Amino acid sequence: MSAGSKVAIVTGAGTGVGRATALALVKDGYAVALAGRRREPLEATAALAPAGARTLVQPADVADPASVRALFDATVSAFGRVDVVFNNAGTGAPAIPLEELSFEQWRMVVDANLTGVFLGIQNAFRVMKDQNPRGGRIINNGSVSAYAPRPNSAPYTATKHGVLGLTRSAALDGRKYDIAVGQIDIGNAATDMTERMTGGVMQANGTMAPEPRIDADHVARAVVYMANLPLDANVLNMTVMATKMPFVGRG
Repeated sequence: MSAGSKVAIVTGAGTGVGRATALALVKDGYAVALAGRRREPLEATAALAPAGARTLVQPADVADPASVRALFDATVSAFGRVDVVFNNAGTGAPAIPLEELSFEQWRMVVDANLTGVFLGIQNAFRVMKDQNPRGGRIINNGSVSAYAPRPNSAPYTATKHGVLGLTRSAALDGRKYDIAVGQIDIGNAATDMTERMTGGVMQANGTMAPEPRIDADHVARAVVYMANLPLDANVLNMTVMATKMPFVGRG
């Protein structure tokens, strides 16, 4: 099946990496369902797509089972199937000491980053195992935080470690349905979420230092590469990061 006849769902498609990836998939010929909590940013993403692009604006809350199910059902209704799911939506908590975090702040991050990815995987399995041709690809947005934490990042780091476990479990469980599951781990993509890094972010030794960032389009191209592989090949994990960010090494 050529990219021009494939269908993708991108969550968190209204901003940042989600927007960049949705537009990259559209430009590669995909029909793309744009999902996110707010309609206006999704419509802004759709407006940036080339003339004639096939897009579906579908507001959805990834932490709500009924909302995620409706997203997949609307996509199948509009485009006939689902070939690629990019579970991208996520959030973080304030960078405050772990002992000062409220339960509500913890729960908000877990709901978006971990439960949201689980529900995306579960609904992708539901659709992909019964469609014809069978199967598809799921790409989860992890983070370099799936391997190493920043100071004061317990909820975000815990959920991204959880995404890594979900990716590996789903990669195993998806084999019998011809569903390939992989994860892209991003280090400092230039988005609104990482804007503060240009002015300084806390390092492991307690000092503050600015960090380099990379254009989100580099991440988008990597996701398109993963998406376009035949289903008998899979990128289980890929790290795309700013070359000089302080991830590799001792600190």
